[in-house]
Amino acid sequence: MLPPIAAYLQNKTVLLVGFGREGQSSYRYLRRFFPEKTLAVADKNEIAVDDPHLTVFSGADYLSALSQFDVVLKSPGISFKDVENTGDAEITCQVDLFLRFAPCRKVGVTGSKGKTTTSTLIHLCLQEAGFDSRLIGNIGVPVFEALETVSETSVAVIEMSSHQLEFTHASPEVAVLTNLFEEHLEHYRGGFAGYAQAKAHIGLYQGPDDLLIYNGDQGLALFPGLSDTPAKKQAVRKDDPLPFPLQNEHLLGAHNRQDVLFARAAAARFGVTDAQIQAAVHKYRGIEHRMEKVGTFKGITFYNDCIATIPHAVLCAVEALGNVDTLLVGGMDRGISYKGFEEALAESGVRNIFGLPDTGHTVVAAIRALAPEKNAVAVADLDEAVRLAYRCTAPGKICLLSPAASSYNVYKNFEEKGRHYKALVRKYGEA
Repeated sequence: MLPPIAAYLQNKTVLLVGFGREGQSSYRYLRRFFPEKTLAVADKNEIAVDDPHLTVFSGADYLSALSQFDVVLKSPGISFKDVENTGDAEITCQVDLFLRFAPCRKVGVTGSKGKTTTSTLIHLCLQEAGFDSRLIGNIGVPVFEALETVSETSVAVIEMSSHQLEFTHASPEVAVLTNLFEEHLEHYRGGFAGYAQAKAHIGLYQGPDDLLIYNGDQGLALFPGLSDTPAKKQAVRKDDPLPFPLQNEHLLGAHNRQDVLFARAAAARFGVTDAQIQAAVHKYRGIEHRMEKVGTFKGITFYNDCIATIPHAVLCAVEALGNVDTLLVGGMDRGISYKGFEEALAESGVRNIFGLPDTGHTVVAAIRALAPEKNAVAVADLDEAVRLAYRCTAPGKICLLSPAASSYNVYKNFEEKGRHYKALVRKYGEA
């Protein structure tokens, strides 16, 4: 007997849109059950796959074939903002199908920031209590990778991006909505409103026995329809009491404390005790590119916070670390407003602000006008920024890379940018 997702797709024509990590995962899954089924892939880049039963659409018009298929299985990185004709095709994704058909219990986590930390903490809490927990989704593990091994007693903790939620029409038993700030505006029709609508899907389809955990400091007004769902709702505020001391150098700052509170609320739904939650929090070892300590070189301590792609996340990192003398900021311009961010930096204790193309140059120009006493410099690239940081940062202080922008104008992703930064720090620090 075929598993539910395979059975659902068995007699449908299927187009896989995007052939990166998730697209290839979907392809492998379908080929496992249907070795000779005619499949199609659409990707902007050329694809070389030795498969006589695979049709490939590539090039500038790779999205023109959507209306020819029953099901379009979309990868998260592909924007349908400018797509006009999908015909009668069902637009779906791995997360949507997993939520609808996988036999396990499910916890979903989304938000502009804090998704990865919160998801990881929930996973650790469940493991501490003896659950068969799987950490999957936007964290880097396509959800289809868990389909073969989850059971009714498993709990899938799924980090969900707005891109994964945009065409998702099912919700998890426990949904966690950490926050909402301007992000990915270029991806959605309607800009911020479209982004908020995508995020709202995490809880729109919950029933009366489900639980929506949300940021009580922001409320639900930004998310169309969420206030009206029948699900139980629990607000988590950053100043809520925590019944144990938070003593973990990887969880500094008010924003990380709130992530712990989100995780506690989700884990409690499964009966995890505060003692077990405390033990799990103690085991948390941080996440690469999120306030990651690179090391101390020539008396300067360097941090890599390259995952901080919005201004709010940068300000949270500056507040949490508390000793930042130099900030490296900037990346791809996505239409986000930096006015409040620039004003906050002008009033902060950060003395050196080095701006990378493109947005960093705009930020530096504003800082020069708002706070001419600061050392605000527009740099050509990350290499120049790191060299300047070694020259200008006071001994005993911190140099922080926290871009407040995406990295796609120069790098493949934020991971590539963060690793380049760490290599440069070590190169000049050990010279």
